[in-house]
Amino acid sequence: PMGSERTEMRKRQMAATPETPGAAQAQLSTGNRGSNACCFCWCCCCSCSCLTVRNQEEERARRTSHELQAEGIPNCEESPAPTLEEVNAWAQSFDKLMLTPAGRNAFREFLRTEFSEENMLFWMACEELKQESNKSVIEEKARLIYEDYISILSPKEVSLDSRVREVINRNMLEPSQHTFDDAQLQIYTLMHRDSYPRFMNSAIYKDLLQSLSEKSIEA
Repeated sequence: PMGSERTEMRKRQMAATPETPGAAQAQLSTGNRGSNACCFCWCCCCSCSCLTVRNQEEERARRTSHELQAEGIPNCEESPAPTLEEVNAWAQSFDKLMLTPAGRNAFREFLRTEFSEENMLFWMACEELKQESNKSVIEEKARLIYEDYISILSPKEVSLDSRVREVINRNMLEPSQHTFDDAQLQIYTLMHRDSYPRFMNSAIYKDLLQSLSEKSIEA
């Protein structure tokens, strides 16, 4: 058939002719691995286009994740205003910060500025799941948590390694209060090591500390 003859002719031309500047640039962009990985596809143009569209869609989802997170989600937990002693205690350890609603609210406000509020929302959802005892409610909440924070299709997906994802997928066969325990610990550790030090140096924390210190002096 004419299509097969064109394909064979193109293959011979590609093998016989030197690389064009565009092809050389594509090869350099992938390092010294040889041919462009897209050429393994039966139609490299289609493959590249699909990958480009998918990457653009993922990037748009990431950019809008901050706005999506706010939909139907309260801005903060109900809690009394923190005292100067409490705010000072937050600097002693991440555990003390996460122990009180006021601490979580302040930290969550900071995470929102870094577009990583989903980490706190996921942790809070796991804590809420642990309080449930009704099987049907547990299954429903586990499904929602999975769709909101575990699914790669969600703009609020949290960063988890493959091992933890495999554990979650097994646990989802029979959801329980502890389906996401490993994932929750990993996100807690991530917030502790990555975000907490920046929070302690942020204007959000320093302004709150200064405000409470001034009130204490005035009193």
